[in-house]
Amino acid sequence: MISFESVTKTYPGPRRAAHEVVAVQDTSFTVDTGTITVLAGSSGCGKTTLLRMVNRMVTPTSGTIRIDGDDIAELDPVKLRRSIGYVMQHAGLLPHKTVAENIAVVPRLNGATKATARDAVGRMLELVELPSDMGGRYPAELSGGQAQRVGVARALADEPNILLMDEPFGAVDPLVRAGLQQQLLDIQPELGTTLLFVTHDMNEALRLGHEIILLAEHGRIVQQDSPGQLVAEPANAFVEDFLGLNGMDQNLRTRITEDGRTLVVDSLGRPAGFLEQT
Repeated sequence: MISFESVTKTYPGPRRAAHEVVAVQDTSFTVDTGTITVLAGSSGCGKTTLLRMVNRMVTPTSGTIRIDGDDIAELDPVKLRRSIGYVMQHAGLLPHKTVAENIAVVPRLNGATKATARDAVGRMLELVELPSDMGGRYPAELSGGQAQRVGVARALADEPNILLMDEPFGAVDPLVRAGLQQQLLDIQPELGTTLLFVTHDMNEALRLGHEIILLAEHGRIVQQDSPGQLVAEPANAFVEDFLGLNGMDQNLRTRITEDGRTLVVDSLGRPAGFLEQT
């Protein structure tokens, strides 16, 4: 479990300014073990700041973050980062290394033998549904979707208990994005990874999240709920606006799509979003 306890992050203001810039203020929430929790909200609301606090890439100004009860401020930051998977928007692959070498980076840093790392590469390529011969290619030879799959494979190669994902599918086209989302939904239950996912796309949040934390400015939590509850019982007008429910007939109902997902629609059949997978 990941817990945020009254976490605040401020930065120095512009030169000669009398005040600090507040990125996150007094934010508290928990992420249950083995679930997908989505941090959603507009740009600048503190989503990425909160995410990057988990692996100590950002240090809170005040408050405490715990992983399974341990205060991460007391843990070695390098060991912490190597124990947590991290996927960013543009994959962040090392351009001078092959796909296989990229995937093997963390296992090797953590002391795995070449043979063990090679086994991990093969297992991860299979997990993200990429052919084994792709291991010899370089990042420049990959499509955007392939690069993101390699990014996920690299993040999972040493079987971390926690995976952080920061707008990981935002740079690919909608069809590829849908495929990557489905692949993530297939992989996560198999591995049992605790996943913290950042997005500003509510359709993505509704599809992926077991729980969604909708943030306003300074990391203020407007509503924390399951996708079904968020759509059925929005806490206020801000949530309705973000979900795009204003102006829609609020007589919402669900419909099962051809691929087995649950789509929420209004009485005119207009989509409001997908509910979480069970």
